[in-house]
Amino acid sequence: MLMYDYLIVGSGLFGATFAYRVRQAGKKCLVIDKRPHLGGNVYCERVEGVNVHKYGAHIFHTNNKTVWDFVNNLVPFNRYTNSPVANYKGELYNLPFNMNTFAQMWGVRTPDEAKVKIAEQRAETIMALNGREPQNLEEQALLLVGRDIYEKLVKDYTEKQWGRLCTELPAFIIRRLPLRFVFDNNYFNDLYQGIPIGGYNVLIDKLLEGVETRSSCDFFAEYKDTWRELADKLVYTGPIDEYFSYRLGRLDWRTVSFRTRIEDTPNYQGTAVINYTSHEVPFTRVIEHKHFEMFGQAVYDCPKTVVSEEYSTEYKPGLEQFYPVNDSRNNTLAEKYRALAAQENNVIFGGRLAEYKYYDMAPVIEQALSWCV
Repeated sequence: MLMYDYLIVGSGLFGATFAYRVRQAGKKCLVIDKRPHLGGNVYCERVEGVNVHKYGAHIFHTNNKTVWDFVNNLVPFNRYTNSPVANYKGELYNLPFNMNTFAQMWGVRTPDEAKVKIAEQRAETIMALNGREPQNLEEQALLLVGRDIYEKLVKDYTEKQWGRLCTELPAFIIRRLPLRFVFDNNYFNDLYQGIPIGGYNVLIDKLLEGVETRSSCDFFAEYKDTWRELADKLVYTGPIDEYFSYRLGRLDWRTVSFRTRIEDTPNYQGTAVINYTSHEVPFTRVIEHKHFEMFGQAVYDCPKTVVSEEYSTEYKPGLEQFYPVNDSRNNTLAEKYRALAAQENNVIFGGRLAEYKYYDMAPVIEQALSWCV
């Protein structure tokens, strides 16, 4: 008789939520993770009284009330609202693009004035395209928002993110750039938004409560050839091309590195997220972690703060895979790997790495909850 019903590779949100479902169904699983901690990319480190998002900012948001109720029944969430700021050569702009942004950029005061300004700028690109479809990201962005917003808030930031010129990136990467003609700095349109009170580790601990786990455990070194002797089914959340030993070739990824430091001040930048949208600054954004969970006087009651600079780079083996590169080559290759995955018996591929798809957190949880166990 096998020891486990499921061997779950990866303790991020998909793996941890799946493990929760397994336990609720009265079945047994083992969750393993190659990192020395559980939680995948939502893992937080406690530094100077601040929960530091070790792998970048994670803000939970959803319109799905079932998912929102599910996570809040495990741990209450706070009222954090994502309202990032863009810094372009010292000029500060509110994001997403809204009436505050337009007022800061052009001095307009009404929605009609903003619409006229944007229409004037879009007209230049419409004339240049002369009826043809945009051929690259630059043309697509100029068609959507005009030159001023593109030059100051899109171009350099996007090129830093992807390591490629906007003229070399496909147009479909920016299918739309929302323009809001209201004074609303809330980045997300979702009804529900927040951060788990106490940090994401509390949520992961609740999901994995009563579940057998092993960290610092490499699936490929310890279980790849023998897991069927241990468990009835495998839930795999690692990179899909690695599972198949890269037999069709390697998928491309972008990765992010972080330079984190302690600042001897209670309030370094006044908000959690500032994007740096000029090439003059090498990093893409600066995160001040305490603003995810501390508000009002609580910010000053914690005498120090922790900030992280984020640098986007091309993935190399040994780094963490963050973002799939959704160009034609990688999309075609990913489809071939997904076809191989569909032929695997008793193996479930789930989550960002295993599906080669970018996911927000709530859809990952929704996906894991939808599986019958």
